[in-house]
Amino acid sequence: MDIEEVARQAKAAAIAMAALDGEAKNSALNAIVTALKKNGAAIAAANQEDLAQAEKEGLAAPLLKRLKFDVGKLKEACTGLESLIQLEDPVGVTLSALELDQELELYKVSRPIGVIGVIFESRPDALVQISSLCLKSGNAVLLKGGSEAARTNRILADTITAAAGEAGLPDGWLGLMETRSDVTDMLALDQFIDLIIPRGSNAFVRHIMDNTHIPVLGHADGICHVYIDRYADLEQAVRIAVDSKCQYVAVCNAAETLLIHEAVSAQALPMLQKALEARGVEIRGCPTTCSIIDVKPADEADWGTEYLDLIVSVRVVPGIDAAIAHINRYGSGHTDVIATTDRQRAVRFMDCVDSADLFWNASSRFSDGFRFGLGAEVGISTNKIHARGPVGMEGLLIYQWRMIGNGHIVADYAGENAKPFTHRKLEKQFKP
Repeated sequence: MDIEEVARQAKAAAIAMAALDGEAKNSALNAIVTALKKNGAAIAAANQEDLAQAEKEGLAAPLLKRLKFDVGKLKEACTGLESLIQLEDPVGVTLSALELDQELELYKVSRPIGVIGVIFESRPDALVQISSLCLKSGNAVLLKGGSEAARTNRILADTITAAAGEAGLPDGWLGLMETRSDVTDMLALDQFIDLIIPRGSNAFVRHIMDNTHIPVLGHADGICHVYIDRYADLEQAVRIAVDSKCQYVAVCNAAETLLIHEAVSAQALPMLQKALEARGVEIRGCPTTCSIIDVKPADEADWGTEYLDLIVSVRVVPGIDAAIAHINRYGSGHTDVIATTDRQRAVRFMDCVDSADLFWNASSRFSDGFRFGLGAEVGISTNKIHARGPVGMEGLLIYQWRMIGNGHIVADYAGENAKPFTHRKLEKQFKP
């Protein structure tokens, strides 16, 4: 089946998906959890084949880590699905209600977007997260994962669609694209696809944006920072920096640059060096950093590099304003952290850094849909319209205006004897 027919089926399925109630969607999610657990051994075996092939072809170590989908990853994925089931149905929620006149009421109601096309990297767990979020939010979805995960993605997609179909979901609500040409073809299908979410580099996202008329929810590089302020609790700040860098290095919310206030640099840098090098991290430092601790010099390219590896760049800055300026120049607008005991300075940092997620005394690794309570995520958006930060269910919803009248016509509200509108806020829900 060609991609146009897959997209056509998804568009038809999206209409049926939008009308499903919460019980039907949760029933399908429960069936998917059961099927994934039942097929765990086969899924792990397919992933082992992908890993062996990728290693043979020289796939970079960070990408190999992302590709791995073992028993532990499957368990995490199922936990995410079970968490998603516990969330309220996001579709059909009344966002606002307004009386325009007596017996003339206007409601703003949450609705699915329709057909979502998601292009993601070599993380099979992303397929589970994305498809389940689209299901819960009543959307159809077209998925394109990395070719290195082809076997894993195929068995996951087959398992999910079979279980969902048995639970009553419409055929075609999930489509898997498996070739690079499918992506090119998909970009031309604006009559069927309502939104594209590309997960990858800035260059990749820009390529998608430049080659389609479909709206794109961009996910930029994850060049995240931890700024250790002069008023930081240094022991706490080091723990935060190490977790931000090392807890899982091959992800977009891992820290790539540490900024240290010059007033605490002589004390903080040796502490950071000891803690980071104990975890195998290579430190690349600015001239001031190199004068305090013995590390490799950083060059200009380091400040704008997403390593996704056990490498971190470190710069000593004269103050908080310099830290803010550095982040706004070199950062990707993803997630940035300040470690300080001074509330006023923390708020200034959050007000002035132009990123989707700003954290005070907390690891950058908290930037995640599951940890935010969003029921996992389809990605992290650095856009400034529609959705920003971890994109969970709310980012997969739009709204619809619904009006209820009783023979009302506009002519009565126009001309010299026009009736006035009341425009009175209502505290009520739209009821089918």
